Order: sequence, then structure tokens, then C-alpha cells
Amino acid sequence: MNRKITIIKILLVMFLLSGLSFRANADNNNTDLERSNVVQQTRTVKGVVFDERENPLPGVTIVVEGSTRGVSTDLDGTYSIEVQPTDKLIFSFIGLQSQTIEVGNQTVIDVVLMEQSELLDEVQIVAFGKQKKESVISSISTVRPDELKVPATNLTTALAGRMSGIISYQRSGEPGRDDADFFVRGVTSFGYSASPLILLDGLEVSSSDLARMQPDDIASFSIMKDATATSLYGARGANGVILVTTKEGKEGKARTNFRYETSISAPTSKVELADPITYMRLGNEAIKTRDPLGATRYSREKIDKTAQGVHPLKYPATDWYSMLFNDYTMNHRFNFNVSGGGKIARYYLAATYNQDNGNLKVDKMNNFNNNIRLNRFLLRSNVNIDITPSTEVVVRLYGTFDNLSGPIGTGAEIYNKVMRTNPVLYPAYYPADATHQHTQHILFGNYEEGGYLNPYADMVKGYSENTTSNMIAQFEVHQDLNSLLDGLSVRGLYSTTRYSAFGVNRFYNPFYYTLGGYNEASGEYMLYNINPLQGTEFLNYSETAKTVNADTYMEFAANYENTFAD
Repeated sequence: MNRKITIIKILLVMFLLSGLSFRANADNNNTDLERSNVVQQTRTVKGVVFDERENPLPGVTIVVEGSTRGVSTDLDGTYSIEVQPTDKLIFSFIGLQSQTIEVGNQTVIDVVLMEQSELLDEVQIVAFGKQKKESVISSISTVRPDELKVPATNLTTALAGRMSGIISYQRSGEPGRDDADFFVRGVTSFGYSASPLILLDGLEVSSSDLARMQPDDIASFSIMKDATATSLYGARGANGVILVTTKEGKEGKARTNFRYETSISAPTSKVELADPITYMRLGNEAIKTRDPLGATRYSREKIDKTAQGVHPLKYPATDWYSMLFNDYTMNHRFNFNVSGGGKIARYYLAATYNQDNGNLKVDKMNNFNNNIRLNRFLLRSNVNIDITPSTEVVVRLYGTFDNLSGPIGTGAEIYNKVMRTNPVLYPAYYPADATHQHTQHILFGNYEEGGYLNPYADMVKGYSENTTSNMIAQFEVHQDLNSLLDGLSVRGLYSTTRYSAFGVNRFYNPFYYTLGGYNEASGEYMLYNINPLQGTEFLNYSETAKTVNADTYMEFAANYENTFAD
């Protein structure tokens, strides 16, 4: 009996052990199956990364999103990475747009990375060359060209508020005379009027040339502010340096851009003047405060009749500002550019037309337009040619042509005369009386012997036309000398500038009149000619000084760049 019990126990233990072994084998089989599924899901993805010119890009970083796993492309732009179908690959490169691509069922993924202008600031222009931004220790501010696209034809007006360390203010908004004054690093000991050094494609230009630049043609805009940044320019860079480079053509199909803008221009503020009644009362009060016994200039009758608005020729109340100036004006701007090229030659061509108008009113009694008008034409051509694999030639042609017309003098002078002219002594002009029904000229108003200002007569008595031309021709050669010494290169630059300005004035001498008699009952009046011998009915002709300048600039430089230790 005991033997039977022992045999049963042994059989029971063997059965239990066999069950444990079966479960252990089942668990091992499940684990191997899961591992097999993971191995089957993981796959190798290969591909090539190109730039927009279809050139292979070495050094592109490919990272699996949400992890630290990644690879880089080799010299041929190829890569290979182990991923799963649910992974996403991030392709990134300095100066190019990053791309994120889902793997899915793909085994070959070729990617084209496009340029991204926002990241081009990683390369900083410094003095006579370029430098990585992280290695720049000096104070350099860079402005993206898109930020300079403001509703104005003057580039200098767009500098205010764009960067620190720049003091910019505009003295006038008159077309052709609206350049802003600006300082870099404040006012230095070299003189209050000293302006910063401005370099356009490596060539020194004036602030007027900078004002005429179009944001559409600008590739980079940088301002050097401290002594470290401007040390290579010596004392000439003591007031800061502005570096501007223009766009160049890129290999590929022709790309065309067109931009049209129209804007409304109006005074930022208007001086509120006293009305004619208050003007006369305060004038009399000013006389009494200085001489209590002095005779007042404006009688009670004149003040009352002027307030009633009766007999406006005898008791005028002239709003000179409203008579001479419009509330606003319209301006127009056009820009057209095309770029492209092949592996040998690349081009960038641009044409711009700007029309700025003043807000002076034009009298229909004149047969000419005395309002301010600025028509500006700009042409640019940048051509890059690879003569050999190591030799590049660059030809830049830039021309600006201004046609400015307006009244004799400036709009600011007309405005100052309006602020100084008496509003209650005489009207701007008189309607013809019985004696002057067939007079050919305008009967401008004046007082006593004619020694008073009449801003209306000064505005419409003639016009001026000024023509300005500025041409810049630039020729550059870049030679790579890696065959002699790795990292060695030389370049040369030759430039010539031709500037010319010419103007003419056409004007007549106004005839001034005053009231010789006025019948308040009938409204009849008689005019008296103050200057019958000085006035003219024909246009005189005078020329302004002719200006012609020619400048020539040459530059030669050698550059050696190498990495001695990573």
C-alpha cells in the first residue's frame, strides 16, 4: 500500500513538472514571436538629399522625430537609417528649410531642401569678407530686407525703429527732399554732421544713393556699430558702417516678380491757426499792451464786417493753407525683377518706377502744373559668369534717373510763407473789374505799396524742372587658388561712377493789385495796379548750376582661409 502511494506521488510530481515545462516553452515561443514582429517592422530607408539646384548636399542631418537617433549624408548626399513605419524623419541643414517626412511603407526617400532667407543670417558679412555668426564678437545688427518694405519710396525712412543704436529722423516729407538723417552710435567727436560709412556691394555710396535703393533688390542689410566691427575701416568708420549687398542670380529657371503699391500721403500734423476775427482782436491787444495810447490796426467796423462775411473783397478772410494745399495725395510704386541662369552664367535684372506727388493745388488759370512731382526710374543688372571652374566674373550695372518738378523754390518755403501771411488784408487774387475785363494775367492781391507776402502768387508764378542721373558700373574677378595653396583666393574690383544734375526755372513776375475804391451799396469796385512796370506776362528762363562728377575706385585683396584643428 505504501508503495502504491509512493508511485502515485512520483507520477503526480512528474505531471506537475511537465506542465511547468510546457508553460515555460509557451512563454519563450511568445517572446520570440514578438521579437520577430519587431524585426519584421524595422526597415532600412535610403535616399539622397539635394538642394534646389539639384546638387547633392553633404552634411545634412537626418533625425528620427522624438528620439536622438540620426545620421548625416555623405559627400554624395546619400544616407541610410534604420526606422519603423510609424517614425518620422527630420531633414535639416543650416540656411535651408527643414522637412519632416513620415516613413510609412517607403524604403527610398529623396528630399530637396529649399533655401530659407530667415536662416541666411547664420553667415554674417564683416568688413571685406564673411564670417560665421557664432564667431562674431562685435556689435552687428542685421535687418531682413522684407522688414524694409514700407509704404515709402525712401529707404532711409524705414531705418527708424528697426534696430537698436540707430537715431533716425526726417526733416521733411516733400518728394525729392525727404531723406532722413540718421546716426549710428550717436554723435561722435568727429563732428555732428558726420554720417556713417555706407558700402553698397563693397563700394562707398552716399546717403542719397541709399535712399534710392529698393528693398526688392537687397539681399542683406547690416549695420556695424562698435569699434571692433569698424576697426578695418579706420577713422572713416568711426560713425558706424552700413553694409548693403544686392541680389544675384541663381541657377535654374527664370523667376519673375512684380510688385505694385499705391499709398496715400498726408501731413502727420497740421498747425491750428486762429480764425481771422481772433487774429485781428489779438493783434489790437498786442499793440495796446505795448503802447496803451497807440492806434490799433484793425477798426471795429472791419472786425464786425469781416465777422458778418459781407463785402469779402473789402473785408477779406483768406484761409491761405486751404487755398494752397490739398489734404492728401496719391503715390505709386512699381518694381519688376527677373533672375535665373545656368551653370556658367547667372543673372538678376530689375526695373523700378516710382511716382511721388506733392499736395499743392493746381490753379486752372495757369497753363502749367506747379505741383511737386517726382518721377524716379531705377535699373539694375547683376551678372555672374564662371569663366573657368575656379574663376568667376561679376558685372554690376546700376542707374537711377530722377525727374523732379515743382514750384519755384521748395514746398517748405511755400508753407513758411503761408504761416507768415496776414489773412485779413487782401485776397489771393481779385476778380477782374470793369477796367481789367480783358487783362491776360492774374490780378494778384497785395496791400499798400506791394511789400507784403502773397504765397499764392509765389506758388503759381512758375515752375522748375530738375534732372538727376547717377550711373554705377562695377567689375569684379574672383580667382580660386586652391591648386597652389588650399584655402587661398584673390579678388579684384574696378568701379566707375558718373553723376550729373541739371535744372531750369520758368517763371513770370506777378502783377499785384489793391482796391482803389469800393461801393458797398452797389458792389462795384476799382483795382489799382501796384507794380505795372515790374510785372510780366511771359515766362522767363534761367538755368541752375550744372553738376558733373566722375569717381573711379579700384580694390585688390587676397584671402586665405583654412581649418587647422576641429
